[in-house]
Amino acid sequence: MLGNGDPSRVADLIRETAVAELLPRFRNLSKDDIRQKRPGDVVTVADVAAEQRLAAGLAKILPGVPVVGEEAVESDPGLLDLIGRPGEMCWIVDPLDGTANFADGKDTFAVIICLVQNAATVGAWIYDAPRGHMAVALKGQGVTVDGVAVTGSARAGAPNGFVGYKVIKAFDTQLTVADRKRLGRVSTLRCAGAEYLEILSGHAAFSLYRITKPWDHAAGALMMAEAGGASVRFSGSPYGPAQPINAGIISAASQATLSEVRAVFEIVQMPLLAPRP
Repeated sequence: MLGNGDPSRVADLIRETAVAELLPRFRNLSKDDIRQKRPGDVVTVADVAAEQRLAAGLAKILPGVPVVGEEAVESDPGLLDLIGRPGEMCWIVDPLDGTANFADGKDTFAVIICLVQNAATVGAWIYDAPRGHMAVALKGQGVTVDGVAVTGSARAGAPNGFVGYKVIKAFDTQLTVADRKRLGRVSTLRCAGAEYLEILSGHAAFSLYRITKPWDHAAGALMMAEAGGASVRFSGSPYGPAQPINAGIISAASQATLSEVRAVFEIVQMPLLAPRP
């Protein structure tokens, strides 16, 4: 488990990695620095270099604890099994969340790290690399953004939030005018880490994803819970980092907001759980 000072060491490692591997390459990538893992899913040399640096640094903080990195899983999918091991620990690392934005020169990207113990997230870090904002959560100890404690609360009016394009289309075509007005503006930043930070800052109320890769959501889900909200699967059961990636996730920093959003979502009928090709 993390010792005194270790959460700060993780935060420092993230900042150092962003300075060394991400920011110098931002808007400086050549065509050869970008490739497609599959149609619509890109990776850059920055992703790979940042993950290697983070993995090496985390090994010094907790020796012997394995790292489940997004790019490593691409080469070895069996690493995902480490997340759900009873009684064991692992790190989950997204070295560059929002890679498509990064590759397009858009300054909406983040670094996400979480620590999992006994298949539950116990520590979480999300870093807005372009703007330098850091969110940190430890299980049972709350969540902070730039060192300031955050407590979520339901806001007046219809909740606004982040959903994918297919869900936006379903909301707009299937909901009645009255039901659609139960939600505010919905959009996507194409970066889960940035969206969780927006929720914690009070600029948005919720997020909803069909696909729940653990490096995108395990950290944010802990932060929502520590702020007083929660993250649940589409079925309504609690989110867990080892869950199937097509189980969905709805997150909010307020339990009341989460209930409002779920009530609207349950009206919509569409094959949300169909895995991506």
